[in-house]
This record gives sequence, C-alpha cells and structure tokens, in this order.
Amino acid sequence: MKLVSFVRNRAASFGVVVGNGIVDAKARLDGRYETLRAVLAAGALAELGRAVAGKAADFGLADVHLLPPITDPQKVLCVGVNYHEHRKEMGRQESAQPTIFTRFADTQIGHGAALVKPKESNMFDYEGELAVIIGKTARRVSEAQALDHVAGYACYNDGSVRDWQRHTTQFTSGKNFPATGGFGPWMVSVDEAPKWDAMTLTTRLNGEVVQTSPTDMMIFGVPKIIAYLSTFTALNPGDVIPTGTPGGVGFKREPQLFMKPGDSVEVEITGIGTLKNGVVEG
Repeated sequence: MKLVSFVRNRAASFGVVVGNGIVDAKARLDGRYETLRAVLAAGALAELGRAVAGKAADFGLADVHLLPPITDPQKVLCVGVNYHEHRKEMGRQESAQPTIFTRFADTQIGHGAALVKPKESNMFDYEGELAVIIGKTARRVSEAQALDHVAGYACYNDGSVRDWQRHTTQFTSGKNFPATGGFGPWMVSVDEAPKWDAMTLTTRLNGEVVQTSPTDMMIFGVPKIIAYLSTFTALNPGDVIPTGTPGGVGFKREPQLFMKPGDSVEVEITGIGTLKNGVVEG
C-alpha cells in the first residue's frame, strides 16, 4: 500500500493511494485512529488494508495537501555519512559504527510543500535519502530480526544548512531549521516495496541529476542501523530513520551548488516514488 497523510477541507486524515486518488482510510476505520502512527502503534495496518480493499478513491491526490506520511513521529533518527562516495567527498574517516543525529519532527514537510532556505545562510544543501518507518517496537533486536520491525519506506530530503552544521562537531543546528526536511509523498508498505538494498536513489535539482546511487552502496545497511539504534533506545511504531545520502552534495561540488528560492528539488527512489518540493526564502 501507498499510505499518505493529508489535509482536505481543513481536516487532517490518512489514506491509501489508488491510481491518482486516495481512499480515506480514517473514515473507513470510523475514526478509531487519529493518525497513521496510531494505526502502526495499534498493529492495525492489516485492519486498514481490509477496510480499504476494493474501494474506489474518495477524492483525487490533487484535491488534498499532502503531509509527511508520519505526521507525529516520536523520533526522527538520521544516519550521517552512510554512502562510500559521500564519506570520501566529505573527507571523513571510516567508522566502525553509524553516525547518528536527530531531526525534530516539526522541521518536516510533505510532498509539494516548500522547503524554506533560512535567511541566516546561503548554504542550503540537498540530501536525497531513503527513509525507514518503524512498524513495531524494537529494543535490542539483532540484525537478523531487524527487518521484521519495518512498516515501510519513503523518500526523504534531509536539507542541510552547511555552515550551521559545521559550527561544531555536532550536526544538530544545521539540520533543524524549520521546514528543511522533505518527507513523502507516501510510505510504501514493506510488503509492496523493493528490498532496501535493491533500490536506486536519484536527486534532481531543477531537473538536473545531482545524485544517483543504488542503495546497496550504504556503508551500514538497514538491518545494522536498526540493530544499532535499538540497542541504545527503543524504536517505536512511526519512528522515522533517514538512512543517509550518497555522493554529489552541493557543498562538495566545484563550484558549490546550493538550493535557492525558486528552485525545485526531487528525490526519486525506484519502487517508492518521487518527492518534489520547491524552495522559498524564510
């Protein structure tokens, strides 16, 4: 299933994409679950599937404002420097463990919304990524068990304010300006998505390809990431894990290439979809 969260007529809901339309799953479930995260927390994804099976779309995708697929995650745990080419271009040493930083949930926007370049910087960089959405609680899980805890996958643009990111050794300040994280357009449930290491990620800025890589070029794969994270924290249903960006970021290009107002940026992942956002000044 392609699962979306959206606003229509000022009311928030969630549903399943059918063709160019949406079946309103919240309505089909009689409002028992307020958000898609609540569905995952209740272990009710199969119930949702049964509720929408065979139903025609209630309205078109063009008739709604898409939100991040998970609007209210308890955690957004990002993986940094997780592709070989990106590690090399950034001049980072190899690491025995993943580099982890946090992004605040309220910095995320959905497909079609505008990324906001902060007025404090002209170094607003794109980072196309594969996001993992947790489906059931994971605590101290092994790599062999890790994928059992995945609900689905989505496209992600971990917009980075490079000069603020480099103020110290910690990334937090450059990763949490408002409306800098694109997430969507939907979550593809794990039963319909390609395997995590059988996708290709492509980022385009104003139609030009700036990043492309198969996901099997990750340094730390999804099972390792989940096992590592779940060792020091509980991963809960709806938690989001952007898994890192490949090489080709604007910061390391000559000349440097950053997102600016009026730009359009797309993150496409085979078998998942295409996340598209414009850029405005903020």
